[in-house]
Amino acid sequence: MSRIGKKIIEVPQGVKVEVSDKEIKVSGPKGELKQFIHHEIKVEFKDGKIAVFPKTELSKKGRGLWGLYRALIANMVEGVSKGFEKKLEIEGVGFKANVEGDTIVLNLGFTNPIKIKKEDGITFLVEKNVVTVSGASKERVGHFAALIRKQKKAEPYKGKGIKYQGEIIRRKEGKKVVASSK
Repeated sequence: MSRIGKKIIEVPQGVKVEVSDKEIKVSGPKGELKQFIHHEIKVEFKDGKIAVFPKTELSKKGRGLWGLYRALIANMVEGVSKGFEKKLEIEGVGFKANVEGDTIVLNLGFTNPIKIKKEDGITFLVEKNVVTVSGASKERVGHFAALIRKQKKAEPYKGKGIKYQGEIIRRKEGKKVVASSK
């Protein structure tokens, strides 16, 4: 039995859910999301509540996918009602980010600036040295934030680079100069 899969998903006001055999569609004030449903998983929507079940209790794969699909659907419901966001901090002398139309331009000490084009359903905002990535899909927001962070991860000696807000970079000591005794 899946502890996560057994939980019922409460659907808030203003969120519409459509369930078919192979797909679930959730729409709300922040957007619309679709998710393919594996053939061994059954999804029911009644009275503002979503329940997820494996079609056969004996199937090991169905039991394994049960909690996964419940979590995916719960994230869809939360995403279209509240949305998700990740904040990234840029540290370093001369390191900065700008928004130009639908691209984000990162100046990270390389000879050329790095330009990353916006994906569908993603919005970003730059304030001083903080980049905020937001959207309805938790997967897309996390992927886009990781794509930005990948350009220049924070290094352990001075902490320069891009890191998630609240992330702690474990610092290392630099080389020590040994005093010569002559």
